[in-house]
Amino acid sequence: YKDGYMKYEQSELFSMAEGEYREFSASLMPTVDKDRVLGVRIPELRKYAKRLAEYEDFLEKLPHRYFEEDNLHAFLIEREGNFDRCIALLDKFLPYVDNWATCDSMKPKVLRDNPDKLIVHIRRWMLSGDTYTVRYGINLLMSFYLEDNFDTEYLELVAGISSEEYYVNMMRAWYFATALAKQYKFAVSYITEGKLDVWTHNKTIQKAIESNRIDKSVKEFLKQFRIR
Repeated sequence: YKDGYMKYEQSELFSMAEGEYREFSASLMPTVDKDRVLGVRIPELRKYAKRLAEYEDFLEKLPHRYFEEDNLHAFLIEREGNFDRCIALLDKFLPYVDNWATCDSMKPKVLRDNPDKLIVHIRRWMLSGDTYTVRYGINLLMSFYLEDNFDTEYLELVAGISSEEYYVNMMRAWYFATALAKQYKFAVSYITEGKLDVWTHNKTIQKAIESNRIDKSVKEFLKQFRIR
């Protein structure tokens, strides 16, 4: 890191850290070594990301030491306004993402604004075989393609993923529970016809039942499809 820039950045993060929040934050992420967690609240980190002027060096230096540095990296990528550069930054960073929190926090506006170009990369990420890269692809499909840009083929894409990874299958379940809320007539057959593996099937039903966006009568209907 040139000119001690990175040392300054870390000291800023240390100054924002809270001991009690560190305990709470670390408890939510079993995949992250607690020594890597400082305990900086997300809104503070987002504000800091907006304040940083020179951060190209930081984006080049991977892997980072701290969980908060990974999140800072994610929030800085969100600032990127050029689609191709944003994809390049994500391709470089995603292999280093090791937890759901960092993975789920990156929603660059430039991606949302270019759904036709983005879908090509979502397909690629979902085929990568890397836990958090696959999860990221599904998350974007859930966030940007369940309303205006919806296509039934996307349900098939997510259903077709075969993984033993908890954090992949949890996102698949979340995707289908959201699809039940937003595209019910297309999504419901994946439950009624048992098109998902048992774990994801049951977790989808659980998440749908917990959802505020799904009608009570639909929840009662879905309950009968639980697989014991």
